Amino acid sequence: MFNASDIMTTAVITVKKETTLKELARLLYENHINGVPVVDDEGKLIGIICESDLIRKDRKLHIPTVVALFDWVFYLESPKKMEKEIQRINATKVEDLYVREVITVNEKTPVEDIATIMTQKKAYTIPVMDGDRIVGIIGKGDLLRTLVH
Repeated sequence: MFNASDIMTTAVITVKKETTLKELARLLYENHINGVPVVDDEGKLIGIICESDLIRKDRKLHIPTVVALFDWVFYLESPKKMEKEIQRINATKVEDLYVREVITVNEKTPVEDIATIMTQKKAYTIPVMDGDRIVGIIGKGDLLRTLVH
């Protein structure tokens, strides 16, 4: 049976919070990858950002649903959600869009478990960790290559 260490890519491309979205898009395109880990100045994993985050950024602004009752207006969504929507469309750097809750695996995680994680959690770029160090990354392509061979 194959484990994460058998299929992971060890040359991991990472970005920092300060990386511009234009630079991120270029990195993803030129390296034919779906996403990259976001690391701090010490190289520690703090998040992940993927193509889907960039695509979601360019979606139109969602106008919150309102209900008018007499002279009052009630917003059916929180002002905090509206604020996040505005931040999303105005994003210019990785720190504006990256996901902080990262799904990771270790080198011994079986490939079947990784496939399940990708399917159930819709996480298609998964860092492989040895403690708090990134030692590899697994994307959809790595998993598909394993299935083909």
